[in-house]
Amino acid sequence: MPILEKDDVVLDYLETGQGTTVILIHSTVSGNRQWKTLMEDLGRDFRVLAPNLRGYGKTSSWPGERTLNLSDQVQLIEPLIGTSEQRVYLIGHSYGGSVALKAAMCFPEKTEGLLLLEPNPFYLLRQNHRMEGYREALELRDQIRKHGSKNNWTPAADYFANYWIGPGALENMSEKRKHIFIEGLKPNLYEWGMLEEQSTLEDIRNQRQKTMLIYDPKTVRSILEITELLKDACPDWDFEKVPGLFLINLTVMWSEIGNVSNEKISYYIYAPEAESVSRKIN
Repeated sequence: MPILEKDDVVLDYLETGQGTTVILIHSTVSGNRQWKTLMEDLGRDFRVLAPNLRGYGKTSSWPGERTLNLSDQVQLIEPLIGTSEQRVYLIGHSYGGSVALKAAMCFPEKTEGLLLLEPNPFYLLRQNHRMEGYREALELRDQIRKHGSKNNWTPAADYFANYWIGPGALENMSEKRKHIFIEGLKPNLYEWGMLEEQSTLEDIRNQRQKTMLIYDPKTVRSILEITELLKDACPDWDFEKVPGLFLINLTVMWSEIGNVSNEKISYYIYAPEAESVSRKIN
C-alpha cells in the first residue's frame, strides 16, 4: 500500500492501472477497502487511486483540536490529484461524495467529472430550510458525540446502523463484522465539521464538470431531500435510481459497491460525453 507524507500527515492509498486517473473516495466506516471490486474493474483501463481519509487505515488520525471539515479532507487528497497531468474523475460515496464535491469546487480545472453515490452534504439542508432532514443529521451527530466522546461506541454504532440500514442492524451482524463496524465508525466523531460548510447550491450549480448522482429511492429522508435540492439546482446532472444501493453497501460492509452500481460507474467513466451515459445505462 503506497504512502504519502506531507507536513507530518501520512496518507495511505491503493493504486492500480494506467491511463486517465480516477480517484475513489470512501464513505464513513468503510475505508478504501470498499472499492476492491471497482478497482479491479476500472484498473484494466484507468489509473485508479483510492485514498484512506483521516483516521482510516494508516492515514493519520485527526488530532482533534477542532472539528474536521471538508476542506481538511480535500487538503489530504490534493497530492493525489496533483499526481496527474490530466484532469481526473472523482467518485465518492456518502461522506466521500461530499468530499468529492468539495474537491471539484476547489480544483475545477483538474476535475473532468464526478460520480456521486448518495452524497450527504447535510449542510445544504440547513441552508435551504429542509429542517426535518437536517434534524435527522443533527441527531445522528449528537448520538455519535454523546457516546463516542466517552469511548462507548456500541450504542453509537447501534444508532448509526439503525439509521442507515434499519432496526436491529448491528445486533444482526456477526461478532467479527460488528467489531469491524464499530472500529470503522470511530473517525466519524470528528467528521461533523461538514455541517458548518459554507458552500451553497449556487456554488455547486456553477460547477461545469459532467456529473452523475446515483441514489436509492427508498433511502433515508435526509439523503432524499439532498437529492431533491440537487435535482432542482443542477438540471444538467444525470440522476439515476438504484433500488437497494445503500442497503447493499452496508450489509456487505462495503467490500464492494454492488454489481449494478459497478456497471453504472463503468459506463459513466467510459462515456465520452455526459449525455451518452443515460443512453448506455437505461
